[in-house]
Amino acid sequence: MEIPSVDEIRALHLKHAPNAEVFERVFTHCEIVWKVAERIISLSGRGVDDELVRAGCLLHDIGVYRLYDAEGRIDGLSYIRHGLLGHEILESEGMPKELCRFCSCHTGVGLSKEDVINQGLPLPPADYVAVSPEERLVMYADKFHSKSTPPRFLSPDTYAAYVGRFGQEKVEAFRALRAHFGDPELASLAASYGHDLT
Repeated sequence: MEIPSVDEIRALHLKHAPNAEVFERVFTHCEIVWKVAERIISLSGRGVDDELVRAGCLLHDIGVYRLYDAEGRIDGLSYIRHGLLGHEILESEGMPKELCRFCSCHTGVGLSKEDVINQGLPLPPADYVAVSPEERLVMYADKFHSKSTPPRFLSPDTYAAYVGRFGQEKVEAFRALRAHFGDPELASLAASYGHDLT
């Protein structure tokens, strides 16, 4: 599989972003997730394909662009669809399934078919769950930064408390990810971006 370069991925973001401000918010988040993933790799020593993780981090949120209107307002009610929308974008760009799955399989700590049905989520009933080590790492790294206004970093304990809203099963899934990958050091990264760490 040919993995796109950083420049090629950046060009894809620019192609699909509705404006420069939204591009900056989304692409910066994706870069931060990549930097968090690099810290996790160096911490855990887990055998993953670094280039595939880089591409997955940089591409995982490309579907967010489809939720913005021309004025830069986001459709927050449809946000749960951003992963599936990203999968569709990458598929339409001829990207291999392995890259498309980074979009559709990174939300929360995974969405099962039962989650979709039981919560009445606006998604086709299916499992949207990270499976490969690379998918699991990208999903995990993504938990530590938010594109909120203003953007911020989330400590492992903050995310653990947040995910509790979705049930004990999700708490256990996040706990298993922490045990497997470890807690990344975030303070220096947050300082370098000027974002709060909560």
